[in-house]
Amino acid sequence: MTRYIAIFICILSLATFSFAQTTTVQKTDAGFTFIRDGKPYYIKGVGGDVNLDMAVKIGANSIRTWGIENAQTVLDEAQKRGLTVMLGFWLQPERQGFDYNDKDKVEKQFVFFKSIIDKYKNHPALLMWGIGNELDLLYTNPKCWNAVQDIAKYAHEVDKNHPTSTVTAGLDSMKTQYIKQRAPDIDVYGINTYGDIVNVPKNIERFGWTGPYMITEWGVNGYWESPKTGWEVSIEQTSTEKKQSFYDRYTKYIAPHGKCLGSYAFLWGEKQEYTETWFGLFSKDNKATEPVDALEMVFLNKNPEQASPTVEPMTLNGKKAVDNIKIKAGSSNNTANIAAKIAKNMLENEPDSDKILRYEWKILAESTDKKSGGDAEEAAQEVGGLIRGSSKKEINFRAPAQSGAYRLFVTVYLNNKTAYANIPFWVDKRTEADGQANFVEFKKATMNKQEEE
Repeated sequence: MTRYIAIFICILSLATFSFAQTTTVQKTDAGFTFIRDGKPYYIKGVGGDVNLDMAVKIGANSIRTWGIENAQTVLDEAQKRGLTVMLGFWLQPERQGFDYNDKDKVEKQFVFFKSIIDKYKNHPALLMWGIGNELDLLYTNPKCWNAVQDIAKYAHEVDKNHPTSTVTAGLDSMKTQYIKQRAPDIDVYGINTYGDIVNVPKNIERFGWTGPYMITEWGVNGYWESPKTGWEVSIEQTSTEKKQSFYDRYTKYIAPHGKCLGSYAFLWGEKQEYTETWFGLFSKDNKATEPVDALEMVFLNKNPEQASPTVEPMTLNGKKAVDNIKIKAGSSNNTANIAAKIAKNMLENEPDSDKILRYEWKILAESTDKKSGGDAEEAAQEVGGLIRGSSKKEINFRAPAQSGAYRLFVTVYLNNKTAYANIPFWVDKRTEADGQANFVEFKKATMNKQEEE
């Protein structure tokens, strides 16, 4: 009996290993393509491991992670839905204090990721290895690429089924050469790029990379690429402007280029990064935002059956964000109608369609915990009790009592989707000449009323 049990375990083990699916890179007349189990495979990906059913619904076929937290669950859940995974290895960056001259620490990191490769190399959902993300951001020591090479070389030695990649923050000639020279076992160059995506197709080869590449993060303009106010905070695009950016960047700078193996849109989830809405494709209450519609349009080549509402840029006291809006502490202020609209392919004949939209307004102090490279940030603090009629499409509000930088946010809800906008403003202290402000706190109502003043 013991013998038969041993044979059964052996067969089961072999069956498990047989599920590993092979991904290779093949040169074509147009450039390169992935071949997965004998068929061309183009990545229509999202960066993140949440809302996987929604990812499938909009036509995504792959997800990207940045680390190996919950890797088994992520791989298993992806496999259930027919999604592949670019499994990311979070190599420690210099900007967080890691020293790539410390041989012991580098070796310890290498040993750890060897064990990860051994553990997951045969998982059927695995597409490729992502070895390091933005190690080049604020770095000085190119030895990080030698550490990448050690891991990539080991992956090639023990796993013939999955290619290797590493990811940089943007693109320049020096780091391209470093990767070529110091990490020759990297098969695919991954580039995180936002406003500069327009330059990637022409620069990637000009900087010396003749192999395949992917756009491993892309989407809206980064806060570092955006116009700023006089007090040096970045002005954020509306969700409607972001939707157009996603559509244009995919159709112009990703899909048409043969050496590009596909992309991962950023971020499939929500997070505080500069603001609470800058990069997330979902709201804090996990509703799909307007740019998700653009991804569905490019992945499936069709319009969504139920589109998000749209918004126009907000004005405050008749001024735009670029006008450097300054108001007095405690002063009364107003927004214009934000002109939220319902897409033409839905409810276009509904005379009261605007009543179906739901609005939420809030004031947040400008974040003081801004970091680089997507490192974790504390949420900005909401300032309550200042808004009159916060469920309406235009509002009046009192300026905060404390001087400083703030933002006014609006979110528009429809069919579990959202559109949004925000506008930064500065609050000046009141002087004796301004007189005393008559502060009134507006509170949420109970019962059947939406608001009370």
